[in-house]
Amino acid sequence: MKKSIVVLFSAVLPFAVFADDAKELVSKLDVMQGIKANFSQKVTDQNGKLIQEGSGVIAMHQPDAFYWHLTAPDESLIVAKDNSVWVYNPFAEEVSILDMEDILKASPMALLVHRDEKRWNEYQIDRKGSCFDITPRQGVESAVDTVSVCFANNTLSDIRLTDAQGSTSHFSLSEQAAVTDADESLFQFQIPDGVSIDDQRRQ
Repeated sequence: MKKSIVVLFSAVLPFAVFADDAKELVSKLDVMQGIKANFSQKVTDQNGKLIQEGSGVIAMHQPDAFYWHLTAPDESLIVAKDNSVWVYNPFAEEVSILDMEDILKASPMALLVHRDEKRWNEYQIDRKGSCFDITPRQGVESAVDTVSVCFANNTLSDIRLTDAQGSTSHFSLSEQAAVTDADESLFQFQIPDGVSIDDQRRQ
């Protein structure tokens, strides 16, 4: 389960530590700060064959706040806030709790909401048109080979995750809006009564 979690999981730092493409990505994230949107998901294998389709809601807010709610075909929920990540499977009636540090080590996706110079410097960032490819540098372990984030002006519009086997998850965002005070409750996960809890945090 942990691999599928980290594949989903990105933070503003001082511009001086980045190359030009990274500076531009940081600037766009700085302007955006927080976003809430609907998404449609398509998963394809290394040959481009469609494996799965889905839809849901995503929200991100700097620093270290992430919400991902898959509503179809099967419901699941990921909520990250500060140092903890909750992964809830309603069908199995179980929730796993992980350290944010584990997510940061595993996937460059976490850079979108995390402020940490050390983590940013572990990844190469290259602009390709309106998109930015984020790839781990040599020696950095990651469940994801490349995260591509694309913008329409200053609005995040697409996220693509490609793993080592060549499978791609494409999230197309729509109805984007800024995160408001009323949305802060999204990042406060309340464990439902009666569910099985697997707390994997080190503390």
